[in-house]
Amino acid sequence: MVNNKIKVGMVGISFGMEFIPIYMKHPDVYEIAIADTNLELIKTAQEKFGISSKDCYDNYDDMLKDDAIDAIHIVTPPSTHAEFSIKALKAGKHCGCTIPMGMSIQELEDVIKARIESQKQYMFMETTVFGREYFYVKDLLDQGKFGKIQYMTCAHYQDMEGWPSYWEGFPPLMHPTHAIGTCLMLLNDYPKEVYAKGSGRIRDELISQYHSPFAFEAAFVTMEHSDVAIEMERFLYGVARSYSECFRIYGRDMSFEWQQLASENPVIYTRTGEIQQEMMDIDGDPNRYNRGGEIVEERIEVPDYGCRLPDSIAGFTTETVYNDENTHLSFKQGGGHGGSHPHMIHEFVRAIIEDRKPVVDDIVGAYWTGTGICAHQSAMEGGTVVKVPEFKKYL
Repeated sequence: MVNNKIKVGMVGISFGMEFIPIYMKHPDVYEIAIADTNLELIKTAQEKFGISSKDCYDNYDDMLKDDAIDAIHIVTPPSTHAEFSIKALKAGKHCGCTIPMGMSIQELEDVIKARIESQKQYMFMETTVFGREYFYVKDLLDQGKFGKIQYMTCAHYQDMEGWPSYWEGFPPLMHPTHAIGTCLMLLNDYPKEVYAKGSGRIRDELISQYHSPFAFEAAFVTMEHSDVAIEMERFLYGVARSYSECFRIYGRDMSFEWQQLASENPVIYTRTGEIQQEMMDIDGDPNRYNRGGEIVEERIEVPDYGCRLPDSIAGFTTETVYNDENTHLSFKQGGGHGGSHPHMIHEFVRAIIEDRKPVVDDIVGAYWTGTGICAHQSAMEGGTVVKVPEFKKYL
């Protein structure tokens, strides 16, 4: 750290390219280094952003030897996430890692233990809890607008045909956090157990890598303290449906539903007892309107929350590296990830500067990722109830 500013190492710059300019303009970051095995990508990033050759690496281990680097941000294939996170922490670096946190319960625990031993910060980089829709619903929830929460549903729909080979046949709920993260964060509770079912079948040639036959997996998650159940579903192959990372919150007084089409806006449903009473007064029949409550439905325009960020990076909620001329499939399909990236980066940087746990730390990341791992296990076992490990024991 230099003058209370940090140097960040970005590992994996295919999609990681999106984050480089955010770090470069962040007021608490003085320099960035990059690492990738693709030399052409390194050259592109170096030329585009003016990164010094001394800060360009084609080997991750070499990057970790740079004592000036305070934090590592990992955006690499899923099977490397736990290994690379542990390496960063053992090298004395703070670590932020994209989803999923790991590929097994053991990997999740190994990352937590490495973080504890290193006494560094670990952040699980789940975009959905930094998106404008999440912020909007969280504000309503904090204001008590929903009343008692009764039920939640969430989903991540994505067609991954044509993606890199390591994704082929990936079990749907092994990677669930774009769906479940928002619901668990809003409930502020830990998942207790899960049961799931698989449905349909992917092509035979897609099954061999992960030995999962299902086109679709759906699960119910029960919580440690809340009586709310969360319905969770995901598909990756063989389903005719456009991309969506969505959640729905159903309360006694108000409910929120994600839009069905990307061109639409979300819907707020509000129970209005006052309207019901007015209609009774006009009509004069006290029994005519007592079958069900009066519900008002309204499509709402979710505001941007760039105002919560430093001015230098606020514009990245709407202006990004990846656009119509310079696309990356994940970002394009995800609709820009709800303007989440600068909020997520800001939280990571400030957690390091302030020497505190980030909002989504390793314990939270383990619960969110572990819920999916357990859900897939349940689906493979025909719907058995699987207990989610108690990662909070490491607190």
